[in-house]
Amino acid sequence: MARQLFGTDGIRGVAGQYPLDEPTVFAIGRALGHWLRSAAEHKRAVIGQDTRDSSQWIANAVAAGLLAAGVEVKSAGVITTPGVAFLARNDASGAGIVISASHNPWMDNGIKVFSADGFKLPDDVEHQIEAEIFQQLGSKAAASSETAALFCSLPGSTELHRDYVCWLAQQVAGTDLSSLQVLVDCANGAASAVAPDVFRACGVQAKFLHQAPDGHNINHECGALHPETVARAVAAEKGQYDLGITFDGDADRALFSDAAGRVVNGDAVLLLAGREMQARGALIGSLVVATTMSNMGLEIALRRSGIHMLRAPVGDKYVLEEMLKHGSTLGGEQSGHVIFRDGDATTGDGLLTALRVLQVMARTGKPLADLVSDLKVFPQVIKNVRVREKKPLMEIPAVAAAITAAEKELNGNGRVVVRYSGTEALARVMVEADDEAKMRRLANSIVSAIQDALGTS
Repeated sequence: MARQLFGTDGIRGVAGQYPLDEPTVFAIGRALGHWLRSAAEHKRAVIGQDTRDSSQWIANAVAAGLLAAGVEVKSAGVITTPGVAFLARNDASGAGIVISASHNPWMDNGIKVFSADGFKLPDDVEHQIEAEIFQQLGSKAAASSETAALFCSLPGSTELHRDYVCWLAQQVAGTDLSSLQVLVDCANGAASAVAPDVFRACGVQAKFLHQAPDGHNINHECGALHPETVARAVAAEKGQYDLGITFDGDADRALFSDAAGRVVNGDAVLLLAGREMQARGALIGSLVVATTMSNMGLEIALRRSGIHMLRAPVGDKYVLEEMLKHGSTLGGEQSGHVIFRDGDATTGDGLLTALRVLQVMARTGKPLADLVSDLKVFPQVIKNVRVREKKPLMEIPAVAAAITAAEKELNGNGRVVVRYSGTEALARVMVEADDEAKMRRLANSIVSAIQDALGTS
């Protein structure tokens, strides 16, 4: 049975509207609290949030529900999503809860949950929690303003913040990063509160952009949705910076720019990290887990280095599932979610990814461009179509026909991936081909079919 509230990355929507209206958020918190009391050794939760205008009141409402269920709540304040995953597994908490909608615009928000081991909840647990949420909404359980105010008065713990910064610095301890100069785009998001401390602790010479969140400017023309922003800034400085780094709103992913201002995405990071880990015997099974969206060029480049690439469904949750199933120590997405399992990380972490890229550059003495120079990318286009409903695409004759015709014409010299977003009302159409004109024509044909059948006006 499909989940109704939880998508591929928690519960997400427009803040103030169902399911992120106050009564529902309170019900979510109380249902999480009841699950925590029944399933976890530690009856305590840590809550962190990004910089959106709505994040504080949503955190308050979730905390009110948790407190009503008898769960102790600690606030980590503004912190990254992977920072909360770290705290869940290292602070004797039964769960970590993040209030963030990641790369979405400021008016959206979301609730993500990590269990005590730092992993995202399995689907069956989300089903269980959903059932109680709907039961509570049916009984019209009311939020307690008193408990919400109690949480609101709790300051974000500087100790929790410091623990996460220290853990990140330990991941690259022993490698001198002080010669590298970087330009960092914090997306006016959670990285704004953490990244300066992390790079300072690691001795990296860093300058920061978009580090002044105002509640509405998160991800606005900056961050990982706009990697060209930091790339242009790096190029304009003509050799001052060794690379640019850009995070999304909750900093669970990172994209890069080389010294010349060329964007370097998650596929390229998987290539350079995979090779470096293979060389020092840390790439278990010579295996990298990517997704259906990763470029064919990555698969070919890894194969040349004796590394096998396995594709998982889109979503870092599903990448991690395949990694755990096969014992892989490296996986990720083209969008910049990269998961390193040669340590104790349990989710994609943009700050850790940035440090690992810097570490490879420092260890090899090579610039970023040289480390990925042989990645020959197949022309690829990704188009988003806003839809009014998510009807199975292959059950729509015109859409199925357009997809089948495209695959037949490509005849193995490219790929077609058409899927719904797990967090937005979008259909995503990805086409790779050996010819750019053909790629765009086939993508437009599929997009037109979807728009005709499901598109919004």
